[in-house]
Amino acid sequence: MSKHFRNFVCSLVILITLYVTGVLKKCIANVFQDQYLLSVWLLLLCHNYTVTLKRKNPCKATALDFVFVIDSSRSIRPEDYDKVKTFIINLLQFLDVGLNSTRVGLLQYGSVVQPEFSLNTHTSKAQVEEAVRNMQHLATGTMTGLAIQYTMEVAFTEEQGARPKSLQIPRIAMIVTDGRPQDTVEEIAAEAREAGIQIFAIGVGRVEMKTLKAIGSQPHSEHVHLVANFSQIETLISVFKSKLCGDMCKVVEHQCQHICVSSPASYRCRCRKGFTLNPDGKTCKGESLTVKHFQSSCSEAVSDLPPCCLSEAEDMCAAADHGCDHICVNLADGYECRCRPGYELTIDLKTSFIVNSADEQFHQVLIAAGIDYCDLGNHGCEHNCVSLPGSYICSCMKGFLLAEDGKTCENKPADESLCRCESVIVFQNQVTEKLKNLAQSNILLFCWFPPQRE
Repeated sequence: MSKHFRNFVCSLVILITLYVTGVLKKCIANVFQDQYLLSVWLLLLCHNYTVTLKRKNPCKATALDFVFVIDSSRSIRPEDYDKVKTFIINLLQFLDVGLNSTRVGLLQYGSVVQPEFSLNTHTSKAQVEEAVRNMQHLATGTMTGLAIQYTMEVAFTEEQGARPKSLQIPRIAMIVTDGRPQDTVEEIAAEAREAGIQIFAIGVGRVEMKTLKAIGSQPHSEHVHLVANFSQIETLISVFKSKLCGDMCKVVEHQCQHICVSSPASYRCRCRKGFTLNPDGKTCKGESLTVKHFQSSCSEAVSDLPPCCLSEAEDMCAAADHGCDHICVNLADGYECRCRPGYELTIDLKTSFIVNSADEQFHQVLIAAGIDYCDLGNHGCEHNCVSLPGSYICSCMKGFLLAEDGKTCENKPADESLCRCESVIVFQNQVTEKLKNLAQSNILLFCWFPPQRE
């Protein structure tokens, strides 16, 4: 509904109400005199009504199973305990609370765990807010590990209102604590994260960052927060607003090398097929393949291209400044750089380096790879010469096709259906044939081709 239409409907409803109650009839005699003031008044009423609607739905939140885990130890003063409750109530404004949307549970802990309400207790935001206001301070110890264990084993069970894991509803626990735990947290927190619970650790005051990192999920930059005192805990509201309302991959500098995947209030990095995520949770590592895998990849390389054939607009390798050190390959959603046999891509996915090996046979390949057969000047290629270990092949510039002699180039035929597919197939067949010959000579090659983007 547009803003103007909403204002019109609002004004119409108010006018009808005034007419029915007789108020408008009394104003008819002075309509020309008070028309301006009446219009201003109606618009102000509609504006306030619109603002109220916006406050009810500040963002389009994702359905979650969300459990607050609140430290209620004796080190927290009564006025600070009230600030924690205010923080929770303010944070609720960014959650779409309901049985079929976000379910909210809460437990507080001291020397023991005291559940206040479970995920299936309340079905509206107002009910949750009222329950938070009625919480009573425990003022005992700080058994944080025990609280995490209860959260995992009880709070996030289907009996307590958590939805089945098969529905893939994110399970989020937000732990707020102000002191050093009196029990161990590392193992039980790791077990909870392994069980699929995304943990946010909020520390206030003298909590050690090491403890918070042992509790919170990765990346710690998004899941672990420490403020100096309870007065500053409200500063985290704006932080969690962007997490709960926005696409985290667009909000933060995720530094994912390959793919960033947004999740509620956070994100995670993923690698393309054929890669594994490094321990830093951001960069990816690929595996080198033998000549057998390379021949298979080369024979299927034409599948990287859309059905015959690429238009000028689709030829990203020609249109973009790709910066590929060796080979640029068009994909359906862009392009990617690849390496020649005996090389691997560096972390920038553009430049290449020679693979190291102590194998004597592979050492011979390195020696051969060091010789650029195109530089010898006797290749006979009309346009471009592409070096291979121990050999070379010819390729043509954009708009031309490689002739049957494998050296000269011909103008691209008028029939665009032929496009560049013919030259690509010829090129790939020549590469495959050269590699087969090298393999039959018992020369071991290593080549790594990054797979297609997901």
